[in-house]
Amino acid sequence: MAMRLNDGIFLAPFHPLDEDPTLCIQRDLELIDHLDRLGYEEAWVGEHHSGGFEIIASPEVFIAAAAERTKRIRLGTGVVSLPYHNPLTTANRILQLDHQTRGRVMFGVEPGLLPSDAFQMGISPETTRDRMVEGVEVMLRLFAGERVTHRSDWFNLVDATCQLKPYTWPHPEIAVASSITPSGGKLAGKHGFGLLCVAATHASGYDALGVNWKIANDVAAANGKVIDPARLRLVGPVHIAPTREEAWANVQYGGRQFADYFSRISRPGQQVDTSVDPIRKMVDDGAAVVGTPDDAIAQIRRLQEKQGEFGVFLQLAHNWADFDKTKKSYELWRRHVSPAINRANDMRQDSFDWATGHAPEFIKAAMDAAASTISRHNAATA
Repeated sequence: MAMRLNDGIFLAPFHPLDEDPTLCIQRDLELIDHLDRLGYEEAWVGEHHSGGFEIIASPEVFIAAAAERTKRIRLGTGVVSLPYHNPLTTANRILQLDHQTRGRVMFGVEPGLLPSDAFQMGISPETTRDRMVEGVEVMLRLFAGERVTHRSDWFNLVDATCQLKPYTWPHPEIAVASSITPSGGKLAGKHGFGLLCVAATHASGYDALGVNWKIANDVAAANGKVIDPARLRLVGPVHIAPTREEAWANVQYGGRQFADYFSRISRPGQQVDTSVDPIRKMVDDGAAVVGTPDDAIAQIRRLQEKQGEFGVFLQLAHNWADFDKTKKSYELWRRHVSPAINRANDMRQDSFDWATGHAPEFIKAAMDAAASTISRHNAATA
């Protein structure tokens, strides 16, 4: 039986500069509640400190609020930029969330994606990848209940330990963000972490996906570990509607603002060409889906053909459409895309085909039985 593909979102978030930020954050919380009711399995929430669009600075604070509104959806830090934080205080925050959510929290890590964040803190981007590795490896010791003494050039722990044991054994699930460079794949392979491929559908990210997954598996094998493909998560932007025409009309609402932000931030592998219709270019390049549920199904099939099985597809939350149409897109995915990918209706179809295919004989038998009953009744009455 093929692996089930779970549904989720990757919420950076992206909010245009002409909207009230308080309402934006409230809508993000409302969206998570909506997804929980629809049955989505995961939501990952970002950490950013500059740029104006991605306005959640603490995914842990957001997750704490979202957890109180929801019942079953798992909530991940997408991600904590480890070089910006002391490993002890970060470990304590994650363990507290592990208890508050009764095990629904996931711990996503990265070195920090926005260079502007690092420069505000006087941190050189040259150091962040090594610091991420150092930080998470210290946290593993803290999760295991060790007392840690560790002096670094960016933090110092002296006989440090966490007060809480993890609620989740042996600790909350850990996933490493990976886009173009192999550093995320190496760290995931060394410790058997999951992999968050945040540029999975972009040209450079799509090309690097297979390479980084191979690196992760090779490093895992060298360390006596195996990475479960169920912990591989691919991220890509999607907006769907009942018709392609309606979907394209919807994304005129905020698509260009999103593209303009990305063109100015210029993240590696995620630049958007604004010399043409940027969203149209993304769709033509296979980086995004704007269309119908069938178009979304085709995108998943394309990724599966390239990658093989993976555990979760995370739709990149983007606000290309207004909020009502955005929520409708997520609903259409759950109603039509997910069951098609997971073949959820195969047995129903088989039952339908069997029942309708044999309908004449079944109906004849039922009519004969009814006639026989009536005949016996008439005889008995006479």
